[in-house]
Amino acid sequence: MTWIHLLILALVQGLTEFLPISSSAHLILPAQILGWEDQGALIDLMAHFGSLFAVLAYFRKDVAGILTGVFELLSRKLTQNSMLALNLILATPPALFFGAVLKLGGFDAMIRSPLIIAFTTIFFGILLWLADLWGRQEKTTEDLTWKGAIGLGFAQALALIPGTSRSGITMTAARAMGLTRVESARFSMLMSLPIIGAGGSFALLELATQEAGSIPAHATLSAGLIVALMSFLVAYATIALFMRYVPKIGMFPFMVYRLALGGAILLWLF
Repeated sequence: MTWIHLLILALVQGLTEFLPISSSAHLILPAQILGWEDQGALIDLMAHFGSLFAVLAYFRKDVAGILTGVFELLSRKLTQNSMLALNLILATPPALFFGAVLKLGGFDAMIRSPLIIAFTTIFFGILLWLADLWGRQEKTTEDLTWKGAIGLGFAQALALIPGTSRSGITMTAARAMGLTRVESARFSMLMSLPIIGAGGSFALLELATQEAGSIPAHATLSAGLIVALMSFLVAYATIALFMRYVPKIGMFPFMVYRLALGGAILLWLF
């Protein structure tokens, strides 16, 4: 893979992972449209791994609170930190389970289709805007119940379908539950930590222990680490800007972008 290819992948991942426009779709499309060899799911996951550290850095106070909350849960103490930790624990299993099913069944490669991306980009973009338009803005992350956390977990599992957008579908569900825009974005990004961490760890292990011919030759450990580093830098800046401006702009601009992108993909296909 060339430096230009790696740079584009890192920019795409860093810019799109935490915006509700589907990073997985944007990582798949360059290879499809420009005729490049598909970088494969492993390089995609390493790009996600870089964005994981961006979340850890930006939400470091929340992360510290979650770690404290885990110990408080073990001590059977009910605090804001322990409730946040519990909600994140409850929200994680659905995506991990269905992700494993897709990977082990070989279905993950089957759904990397531009046609699927076009329809999911459009449909879930409209759903995002409607939830933001009609959803109340009165709840914080601390108001989230265990049932709400599980519901957000199943919403996150839907993002395994390219074009859905993990951040987009979880913010859609959170806004429908009445969380404010900022709180929806905050919990969505915190939810990404165990999911991206699991996927990134798997990618790192497989890249480091690859056997000749087992995965594409361009999917090397050095290429993956380069993508991860550049993705981290871009993702951190994107998170900071999004958290600052999302209360003002809402989800309408992202819906418009998704409609334009989905329509452009359909025109290119047909």
